[in-house]
Amino acid sequence: MTWLSQNESMMPDSNSVSNRIHGTAARWRSSAVLVVASLIGLGCFLYPFVLPIGNRFTDENQAHANLAPLLFAAVTGVCLVAMLVTLADAQRMSQSRSVALLGVLVAIDATLRLVPSILGASAIFLLIILVGAVFGSAMGFQMGVLTLLFSALITGGLGPWLPFQMLGAGWVGLTAGWLPNGGSMRMRVGVLAAFGAIWGFAFGALMNLWFWPFAAPGVGSDAGLYWSPELSVIETVERYVRFYAVTSLGFDVARALGNVVLVLVFGAPILRLLERYRSRFTWRPWTDLDAAR
Repeated sequence: MTWLSQNESMMPDSNSVSNRIHGTAARWRSSAVLVVASLIGLGCFLYPFVLPIGNRFTDENQAHANLAPLLFAAVTGVCLVAMLVTLADAQRMSQSRSVALLGVLVAIDATLRLVPSILGASAIFLLIILVGAVFGSAMGFQMGVLTLLFSALITGGLGPWLPFQMLGAGWVGLTAGWLPNGGSMRMRVGVLAAFGAIWGFAFGALMNLWFWPFAAPGVGSDAGLYWSPELSVIETVERYVRFYAVTSLGFDVARALGNVVLVLVFGAPILRLLERYRSRFTWRPWTDLDAAR
């Protein structure tokens, strides 16, 4: 009897160690998938600066006609792989409930695309930021990518720009998972509002990159705004800053302000709701309190 009791008292500790090891491996697998997706995205955003092909095209739609379908397939495929890996590694939340929650949140956020935007402000970034902050980078990335995908299907916004928008929104959710969750609710909402403001500008600056190397009104009339393969790195940065300030800074100010207002107004109640769902449908490994004493 004594031998059995000793072994029974050891079971929770061994299970706890096993759970920690499995959880670490799961995080590594999810992180690896996200790293692959991000590297694919960065390569597609930056390849015109590496390969001097910008002067071969004058129309960004023509320039991306062959790239967009491949990138769309790659991004969607990686997102599905990330979802499967996350679900396969999910021990702390019911897999079916995770899928259901993600589907409901994506559907709600996609319909928000139908709400008329003011300049560049859009309501879709609020849920992407909050989901990433509560459920982590993997689910935040999936939330961003799938929201842009389904909202484009609803609004008819299909085009060569879509996979780049999907990646940008995915990175919003991914980086939201890096934010600290400690502190008071007011502090957390303030951090999320500042985060939304930063991404309001960063998203617009990132989206410009997908077409800027191919945008040129004509030889000799670029007004010092457009990319050329003959430019040095410093000259390229200077031209892009001027291009960004002239073409999209005003829209990005509106997007940043919109993100801040939405987070400040709706952030706290939605955070509580999402965290209540996470805690209600999350299980923790059993520990024997009597054995631990």
